[in-house]
Amino acid sequence: MNYIGSKYSLLDFIAETISTVTGCTQGQNLVFGDLFAGTGVVGSYYRQLGYRVISNDIQYYSYVINKHYIENNKPINKKIVENLNKLPGKKGFIYKNFCLGSGSGRNYFNDANGKKCDAIRQEIEKLYKNKKISRLHYFSLLGSLVNSIDKYANTASVYGAFLKHLKKSAQKSFVLTPLSTIEGPKGKVYNTDTSILIEKIKGDILYLDPPYNARQYCTNYHVLETISKYDNPTLFGITGLRKEENQKSEFCSRRNVKKVFEHLIAKAQFKYIFLSYNNEGLMDLATIQQIMSKYGEYKIFTKEYKRFQADKTANRNINSFSTTEYLHCLIRK
Repeated sequence: MNYIGSKYSLLDFIAETISTVTGCTQGQNLVFGDLFAGTGVVGSYYRQLGYRVISNDIQYYSYVINKHYIENNKPINKKIVENLNKLPGKKGFIYKNFCLGSGSGRNYFNDANGKKCDAIRQEIEKLYKNKKISRLHYFSLLGSLVNSIDKYANTASVYGAFLKHLKKSAQKSFVLTPLSTIEGPKGKVYNTDTSILIEKIKGDILYLDPPYNARQYCTNYHVLETISKYDNPTLFGITGLRKEENQKSEFCSRRNVKKVFEHLIAKAQFKYIFLSYNNEGLMDLATIQQIMSKYGEYKIFTKEYKRFQADKTANRNINSFSTTEYLHCLIRK
């Protein structure tokens, strides 16, 4: 997925820095915490290295994807995937609320793909309720659906808005593609507030990649959240936001970010703590250094990289096409 804040392009930088600071190159029965997991890029990498990964994200679609990457050890049944792809479309919640042909006024998917998404989502639920698939394979199939359908979305990468006319990728026929299976120790995945979870877990290396600015993930990926939960929520507004959700992160609040960040650092029962944060974040360098230095030895590493652009074709006034990623490090006393 072309995901806001994805560390895919920065993975080598992150891994090399963590290895340099900790001296660890393999898991060796070590526990790695990934508490703002997103699409699981960092956590799944460290699982492959032999770490037992603790993964968490407040967004349910992220939880679903990481349940597969961090907890599943068996490949997804290809025959089941084939059967799901053969299903005729259904006029379910996704079609009725996110496709133009339904009269919803929203143009997130073409009509056929919206119906196909509904058919596959309903069948996955049916397979699980009828005990035809295990709980872990339920999440594996659901994660595959979320990851696959995103490639056919008629958006400029995020779901804060849809495009008026169908772009080329959104005109293609949707095909469910299974997620790859990650080899490594089975970890544990949570779907809760990191500020609460931090007091209940412990390990060796903690990696934090919180939101940097006021942009909330719950609004930018609300369609994927609805597909994941498939809970017939009340929607509102032109974009069809989920009305009852309360998933706003305190890290997106200039007023509260310092408080919640220090709480994480103070309560973290990990020897090594790493924070990814860029130069456009709500907290400045001095603030982060001041907070982390209270609890041990502080270091900082930097990397220039190409910034995320939700819409590369839009005529927007962008200050810079690159940004600086800071990896703040704390070795606890």
